[in-house]
Amino acid sequence: MGLFAKFKAGLARTHNKLVSEIKRIVTRSPRLTADSIEDLEAALLGADLGLPMTSQIIEAVKKNYESQGPETRDFLSIARGEIVASLGGPSNALKRVEGLTVVSMVGVNGTGKTTTSAKLARYVQGRQQKAMLAACDTFRAAAIEQLKLWGTRLDVEVVAGAYGADAAAVAHDAITAALSRKADYLFVDTAGRLHTKHNLMQELQKLHRVMGRQLPGAPHEVLLVLDGSTGMNALTQAREFHRTVPLTGLVVTKLDGTSKGGMVVAIQKELGLPIKFIGLGEQPDDLHPFDPQSFAQALFES
Repeated sequence: MGLFAKFKAGLARTHNKLVSEIKRIVTRSPRLTADSIEDLEAALLGADLGLPMTSQIIEAVKKNYESQGPETRDFLSIARGEIVASLGGPSNALKRVEGLTVVSMVGVNGTGKTTTSAKLARYVQGRQQKAMLAACDTFRAAAIEQLKLWGTRLDVEVVAGAYGADAAAVAHDAITAALSRKADYLFVDTAGRLHTKHNLMQELQKLHRVMGRQLPGAPHEVLLVLDGSTGMNALTQAREFHRTVPLTGLVVTKLDGTSKGGMVVAIQKELGLPIKFIGLGEQPDDLHPFDPQSFAQALFES
């Protein structure tokens, strides 16, 4: 299955709800009325595209509508173009530095950080690069075992400590091991933490400081893992994490099970953070580099 086909299948719920509603609104009237504009706004907001992106699309439609006519495909192509233009800014490629690249995976509980860390290790393996994993979630029940199982499954070495161990000490040891084994990437699976818990966010800052002392510049990437099914609540999480530990990018998981896939656009639009990867399934290869063109086409294909 090609990349676009995977995007299309994964975003089917969002696409079906959004496009059917747009078609219903646009085809019922030959003109763009105040009522139809309001309904179109509601449809876009219902897919969690966010107010700024919704306003941008509506303004573009207003400018083009009279000359292009009220055909559904025109609205969809305009919306698609606006999203591609909006998402086409920051580079979404996974950062690579000379020597070891350390990637810290952060987020609230239940977003899929551990699984995503493993899938990213699988991704760089596919590029013929050596990956290692650090089990720095020393609090959640079975978190270490879960990462070790992934390590066995993917043939990726996992550096872990005991439950209750200092996560910063585990990260320190993991960087030492990754350097000695000449790994290209170290993915650090951190404990899930609510963005409202100040003490837990301070612990994350400490973890990153220890990494930086052990390897200057580390962590080179700080990726926030977001659950796509939470919709616009993810925006609040992203905003608060970004204030505490400057993020370099986002990974959005579970987009295959939601009708609110537009939240990807809303978050990027507000924070200007690149979407690095999106998760469209449960298998190791179901994490894909984010492609704005494929995403917009899958969202607004007629």
